Amino acid sequence: MSLLSNRHGIESPARREYLGNRAALFDGIEEGGIRATSSYSHEIDELDNDRAMDGLQDRVNILKRLTGDVHEEVESHNRVLDRMGNDMDASRGILSGTMDRFKMVFETKSSRRMAMLVTSFVVLFLLIYYLTK
Repeated sequence: MSLLSNRHGIESPARREYLGNRAALFDGIEEGGIRATSSYSHEIDELDNDRAMDGLQDRVNILKRLTGDVHEEVESHNRVLDRMGNDMDASRGILSGTMDRFKMVFETKSSRRMAMLVTSFVVLFLLIYYLTK
């Protein structure tokens, strides 16, 4: 017997209220599934959609910041590469001027002097190489 009914099986008002509340609580249950009203289901769907939209908006904002950072990094690298290219052009000009001077020296001097000059450069290079090693 239930705690809310008396010994004679007569239902008290508290028992009827309990059963009414219980019926209202479990009214939507049918064969293991819950039958939700369409407005309640629609509200749940709207809340899910709002949460999903908020999540997507956060992801889009993160991607926007990342692409901005990538763009800044690419611009920075392009500036560095442009400077490097300009420096390489300048050094190429200096090197070609030096090579022209060497050609003039080698053309005007005798072959013996040229051989001594080349040999001294090689020896000097090897000496510096072994001293820095």
